[in-house]
Parts: sequence; C-alpha cells; structure tokens
Amino acid sequence: MIACARESAAGQPQLTFVEGDFLAVELPRAEYDFVCSVTTIHHMDFETALVRMRELLRPGGTLVVVGLACEASVTEWAALIAAAPIVRITKVLRRARGPQGMPVADPQMSYGQVRAAARRLLPGVRYRRHVLRRYSLTWEKPAR
Repeated sequence: MIACARESAAGQPQLTFVEGDFLAVELPRAEYDFVCSVTTIHHMDFETALVRMRELLRPGGTLVVVGLACEASVTEWAALIAAAPIVRITKVLRRARGPQGMPVADPQMSYGQVRAAARRLLPGVRYRRHVLRRYSLTWEKPAR
C-alpha cells in the first residue's frame, strides 16, 4: 500500500511516508492536525488503535475513522436487510470488485460495540452508520 501511495503522490516532495506497525512505530505525539483511518481499524485492536490516534492528534485536531463492523442485534440485521437493494444497485453501478492487493479481514466488533467504545474513549464523538457495511466516527480533540 505504501508503494501505491508513493506512486499516487509522485511530484509532491512535501509528503512523507512511514512504513511500520502503526501501534508501535515512533511518531510525534500531539503533533497532527488530522488523523484518518479508512477501513483499517478492524485489522487492529480497536481500542488500542483509537487511543493511539487520539494521542497523536494535537489539541483542536480532527480524527476521522471509516470502519467496518458486523451485525449482532436484531436492529443491526434489519438495517442490513433494508439496505441490501441499495447496496446491490450501488455495487453494480460502480462495477465494484474486491480490493486488489489489500489485506482483507472480517470485522469482529458489532456496530453497537464500536459506538459504545468510541463514545467511552472519545467523548463527544459523532457516530454515523452508512450503507455498504460502513460506519464513521468524527471527533475533534478538545483544545487545551
């Protein structure tokens, strides 16, 4: 994925790419204006990753997570079934295929578990559930 990112960013020397374990690599704490995770957090321990992202963010910075979750409650299953026609039409129109060259992992947490953990770790977080089995978290780190 780093190779793809470097290729996409060709001609932009101000960008730096770091390859390593996100949870262990040395990164400056409280230095980032924006931290974003797109369909990757379910590959890690959710709470550990969320805390790490929170720590990297400077006061006033914004964290955005787009993640995948699984259905565990009747309400979550009902939402999946209700959205199924929209999801199918969207995939056909977009000619969607599986991710090429990316590691794949099934989510282990339900939408309810994600929402509860995020609210506990990120007070004031905005949680939204989306079609295509996605959810998003948006949080601004309080200014000092």
